[in-house]
Amino acid sequence: MSEGGDLLIRGGNLVSLDGVQAQDVLILGGKVQRVATRIEALPGVEVIQAAGKLVFPGLIDPQVHFREPGGEEREDLATGSLAAVGGGVTSFMEMPNTSPATTNPERLVDKLRRAAGRSLADHAFFLGASPENAEQLGDWEQIPGCAGVKVFMGSSTGDLLVPDDASLERVLRSGSRRVAVHAEDEPRLIARYAAIEPGTGVSAHPQVRDVECALLATTRLINLAERCGRPVHVLHLSTAEEVALLRERDLGDLVTAEVTPNHLFLEAPDCYERYGSIAQMNPPVRDRRHRDALRQGLLDGIITCIGSDHAPHTRAAKERPYPESPSGIPGVQTILPLLLMGVRDGWLQMQDILRICVTGPARVYGLEGKGPLVPGMDGDLVVVDPEEKSELPLSWLHSRAGFSPYAGWPLAGWPEMTVLRGYPVYGGHAPLGPPRGRMLRFS
Repeated sequence: MSEGGDLLIRGGNLVSLDGVQAQDVLILGGKVQRVATRIEALPGVEVIQAAGKLVFPGLIDPQVHFREPGGEEREDLATGSLAAVGGGVTSFMEMPNTSPATTNPERLVDKLRRAAGRSLADHAFFLGASPENAEQLGDWEQIPGCAGVKVFMGSSTGDLLVPDDASLERVLRSGSRRVAVHAEDEPRLIARYAAIEPGTGVSAHPQVRDVECALLATTRLINLAERCGRPVHVLHLSTAEEVALLRERDLGDLVTAEVTPNHLFLEAPDCYERYGSIAQMNPPVRDRRHRDALRQGLLDGIITCIGSDHAPHTRAAKERPYPESPSGIPGVQTILPLLLMGVRDGWLQMQDILRICVTGPARVYGLEGKGPLVPGMDGDLVVVDPEEKSELPLSWLHSRAGFSPYAGWPLAGWPEMTVLRGYPVYGGHAPLGPPRGRMLRFS
């Protein structure tokens, strides 16, 4: 397979960290060769006319659950990566809580083999930490295609649960790459689920998994990271109190954090009244006070990046009574459309999207070749029609889940073409050409 394609994107409005400017982008051999106001076409180079369109670098989603192996009825690497490129996401990092869990090199390599020739986007996979494999993780995290180590402090079972500080410290002292952490306090979760009364509805989810569940775990994690000197990344931040904690401790690059679009665009109690368990995820979507604090933390740089936490389930499973209804919202395809709504509504700027969806995750995980559209970087980009103002049709979404709380929301733009290393891989609401996804590279 060629290293990459040759393509000229002409007449578009390029989004960079400095703003939006009319510029052409020339990609040769899969790499950005030149960016300029006017670039002449070269023999044999396909030209994409993008007048009136926005051109973003390809987005990076550092937290998805594509369910393969073991949960293919909910999603697999082919359908999940199709949803990704359909939303302008050209790189994803997939989580280890599949069946079996990705807790050793053999299972990691199995996922990489499954993705080869099937994934439409570039990809890497996390290893899951456990008390049993803690000492080996430092060696295993260097395997090509490994995104790093993922820790569940709560909300998991069996060999993917690291609930106590002693075991977590063993994980942090094994290896050097940044550790991604689901921070909820397991003892408090156990106690609060045991206290749920019969007939409790899903609207109680933010009280069951309350602020203290998140704040306790995040505080424990930060203390251990500082003690061990190991960089950590707090996933799906959900509370104003955690934002205040990170702001107060001010540990710089030692502790980075991520937020999901769900916590930025949904709010309780409305989302539970409108969508029921379709809006149920862990940690929960909370009320407007938390939503607004998370938005401000993202703008201030306290929160480094966005990850969708794409977590599809079957509709039948979602319709079970609470708390048997599973947590998780499909969202890899709706990151960019939602953020464009944030620009429309005035609390985001176009260059913020690049910072939190491209340079942020690339910096957190040390991704090579992924970033703004400048010479030498991979030729990954998404062409957006800013005039698409329809209500989002469910039929445009490719996740096998078949539902989304955002279906019917009025759009403020929509990705119409996605390019991976110079190859158009998605357009007209359908894949273009064969799957071209490759392993991501890390420094």
